[in-house]
Amino acid sequence: MTIDEAPARRSAITGLAQRLRTALGPDAVIDDHQRLRTYECDGLAHYKVTPALVVLPGDAAGVATTVRACAEAGVPFVARGSGTGLSGGALPHADGVLIVTSRLRRIVEIDPASQRAVVEPGVINLDITTAAAADGYYYAPDPSSQQICSIGGNVAENSGGAHCLKYGFTTNHVTGAEFVAPDGEVVRLGGKAPDATGYDLLGAIVGSEGTLGVVTEVTVRLVRLPEAVRTLLAGFPDTDDAGAATSAIIGAGVVPAAMEMMDALAIEAAEAAVRCGYPAGAGAVLIVELDGPAAEVDAQFAEVERHCRAHGAFEIRIAADDAERASFWRGRKSAFAAVGRISPDYIVQDGVIPRTVLAEVLHRIAQLSRDTGIRVANVFHAGDGNLHPLVLFDDAVPGEAERAEEVSGAILDLCIEHGGSITGEHGVGSDKAKFMPRMFDEADLDTMQLLRCAFDPDGLANPGKVFPTPRLCGEVPGRHQGAHPLQRAGIAEVF
Repeated sequence: MTIDEAPARRSAITGLAQRLRTALGPDAVIDDHQRLRTYECDGLAHYKVTPALVVLPGDAAGVATTVRACAEAGVPFVARGSGTGLSGGALPHADGVLIVTSRLRRIVEIDPASQRAVVEPGVINLDITTAAAADGYYYAPDPSSQQICSIGGNVAENSGGAHCLKYGFTTNHVTGAEFVAPDGEVVRLGGKAPDATGYDLLGAIVGSEGTLGVVTEVTVRLVRLPEAVRTLLAGFPDTDDAGAATSAIIGAGVVPAAMEMMDALAIEAAEAAVRCGYPAGAGAVLIVELDGPAAEVDAQFAEVERHCRAHGAFEIRIAADDAERASFWRGRKSAFAAVGRISPDYIVQDGVIPRTVLAEVLHRIAQLSRDTGIRVANVFHAGDGNLHPLVLFDDAVPGEAERAEEVSGAILDLCIEHGGSITGEHGVGSDKAKFMPRMFDEADLDTMQLLRCAFDPDGLANPGKVFPTPRLCGEVPGRHQGAHPLQRAGIAEVF
């Protein structure tokens, strides 16, 4: 924005604030600078931007009204749920509107007969399971932040969690959605049926990080509570041994519900935070959980225990009841926040590698740490190779934040080098957009932009995220200014 454009932008925001106060009520609009700063970042506090305006609609109609007003004024907007994201995906736009969906918290329906739940985007992840449990069901995707993260954010980032090894990510559990397109139109995709006909536009919405619109209702799949659940905690001398046990278990054809690993530094942080009581002296701990029919769980559990012992586990604990099972998980679920006990600042990274190269990549990360003097704590979904390195630094020390960012980027380069990905479940957001060209060539990125432009030709929905450089839809190769890309393909209407 140039100096000459600033007055026009301020005027547009002032006009929007007045219009939305009239439409939604005075309590739904925030323009006080100090209150706006409450929303300047998501869970990745390393990046901060104060929004020009915050709007808290109370229902889907309010979201549509807000988006429509933004579209008419040419003002960018960003959707935000609970703000627990870790990629800067909900980072506000300095000249735009932040649409906060936390007031849309209705569980519209729990339908055990159809094994579905219909919820608004502000509903907390764990609350779906709480509501469905009485009927013998639960919601499977379980991010570590499931006690506070909201479903709208889970849909935007295609969140996973510890149990995604067996049950998959959010996209595997969403069968329908209502969302507000960037022009303010309310669109419904899918429903309670297992699969919808035609193009998978629902699949495009899940994981789109708010760049295609704002979700206002979600239909999710419910899973029946398993007959049996058994959980094992194993202490190993180091991550090599724990990784070898992981490969042996998966190689034997066992697919645990969850298989999580933490290294010594992550264990140290968890002990300081929640006193989880993991095996003393462990260089790594492995948590393995099996669920399903009791006979199958018992047979597979014996095999898991055998592989852990064969690959060097010096201590194995088996949860006797739900309370002990919860204690096993307490350290792992608290790991991200726990590193605040051993470091004033940290970056949570999220990359994926083939499980077979786990040991090699961890050795390379350790070498990076030694070379730079930047500590790295490793927490990861061992079964599917989703790494969550926690890069520790002190922002008060000159140059340390920059070195931490370099280490963080080098870890993602390692993931790409070994045939992996720059994100498993946290999304690209602001943090990793610059790495997209390392995974995709220009033609790939242009193709992705064509999809984005089909939904959002004016580029107002969460601009500057996912793609490495902001581009207008008219700048995408092959796109004629003013012509819709799907119209050029012979499809007259987008929806």
